[in-house]
Amino acid sequence: MKNAVSILKSEHRSISAVLHGLQQLAKDAQSTKVRPDFKVFRAMLRYIDEYPERLHHPKEDEHLFARLAVRAPEARKLIEGLHAEHVQGAGLVRELERALVFFEDAWPGGAREFQAAVQTYSDFHWKHMRKEEDELLPLAERHLEPEDWKAIDAAFAANTDPIAGMRERDFEQLFTRIVNLAPAPVGLGDPWAKPASG
Repeated sequence: MKNAVSILKSEHRSISAVLHGLQQLAKDAQSTKVRPDFKVFRAMLRYIDEYPERLHHPKEDEHLFARLAVRAPEARKLIEGLHAEHVQGAGLVRELERALVFFEDAWPGGAREFQAAVQTYSDFHWKHMRKEEDELLPLAERHLEPEDWKAIDAAFAANTDPIAGMRERDFEQLFTRIVNLAPAPVGLGDPWAKPASG
């Protein structure tokens, strides 16, 4: 397997893990008896915003998609659609952030709206990642030349963010923070406390 393909699939698994955790915690947060720890939600949203938008998608767009569009013109419609989904996904993240701000400010109000925004984004992103893995990667495997893969592998292995200078280790630290903040069964953090009465 090409290094870039392995890295891309590994990054998809990391994003999926955060999305699964976010879904579970949004479900758990429907209880009006226990106030959620909103720090974990903020960390998760930061991860799914910055990791795909500033590290993952630029590598796909600039290296994998661009080279495949040259080698396989028949893939251009698919590539254009995936690129448009990158833009659409960024908009959905803004909706998630808006829903979280409302939820934190209005708790226990806003819980259902936040859970719905989480579900919408998760469904969208999983469908997008499946399309990349099931449709785009097989085309890349068939059409890209060894020199293409060499350049793509180098770009994916670098794992640097051209915008903010963030590196993979920064996201590994953020992922660790999420695991340490999230209560079981999602992570290792303390259970959410019941609000003090009175």
